[in-house]
Amino acid sequence: MVPRISEYPYNHKPKVAFMFLTRGRLPLAPLWERFFKGHKGLYSIYLHTSPEFPQEPPESSVFHRRRIPSKAVQWGKATMIDAERRLLANALLDFSNERFVVLSETCIPLFNFTTIYNYLIKSNLSFVGSFDDPRHIGRGRYNKRMFPTVSLSDWRKGSQWFEIHQKIAIEVVSDVKFYPVFNDHCKAPCYMDEHYLPTLVTKLYLAINSNTSITWVDWSRGGAHPTKFVRKDVSEEFLNRIRYGFNCTYNGELSNVCFLFARKFHPRTLKPLLKLAATLFGFDP
Repeated sequence: MVPRISEYPYNHKPKVAFMFLTRGRLPLAPLWERFFKGHKGLYSIYLHTSPEFPQEPPESSVFHRRRIPSKAVQWGKATMIDAERRLLANALLDFSNERFVVLSETCIPLFNFTTIYNYLIKSNLSFVGSFDDPRHIGRGRYNKRMFPTVSLSDWRKGSQWFEIHQKIAIEVVSDVKFYPVFNDHCKAPCYMDEHYLPTLVTKLYLAINSNTSITWVDWSRGGAHPTKFVRKDVSEEFLNRIRYGFNCTYNGELSNVCFLFARKFHPRTLKPLLKLAATLFGFDP
């Protein structure tokens, strides 16, 4: 139902859709309020929360009345993909949304709005982490029953925290070929949120994907979940290490700005983050 148009017949400003997939409240909302301040018309916000969570953000908040019809989500299950498709479908109703980024309640922005907006809008690639993992937690999760729709050579793994172009967003919400195969045959220890989108994008849009995520997480401590950062972890040195401590390619050129967002940050990190918002991130007061 989305018009597949290449040129708009009217003047418009492209927008970035910020899609928050959360359990309930947004403890870091004050930081995001500062981030969005003064940039109305260049972004859209969508919240997918637990149906049992009744609380509505205050009228003064940019998150007020931005919740979409939501259903229960279980970690590692197909319901996670359902929620992401639900967010994308709602965001696609606004034709001006051209880039789509999914975030959690533990995510923070690493730069000010203008920097992130320009980085995304001017990029000629989407940012979906996708790689061939030969280990048992990669190829070992492939189910032969997926063949021939998905072969072992197609199988990819990556982070669910993605950023994609409108063209890919339309493909994801309209997919009736790959989703049923994953829904039927990707069961624990196969986790659909780690494999569905990386595999889909690799098969259909390999040429316009960077194969990397722009949301930084720390897996160095091992385990099923990444490191959660607390108040004592937040410092200018730590954040700058994430902001400029890596090398990557952006539009064919080398860059040390590889991540625009980071997770997982505990609610108690809000106060030190707000203290750094103006000097480090360049947020308006």
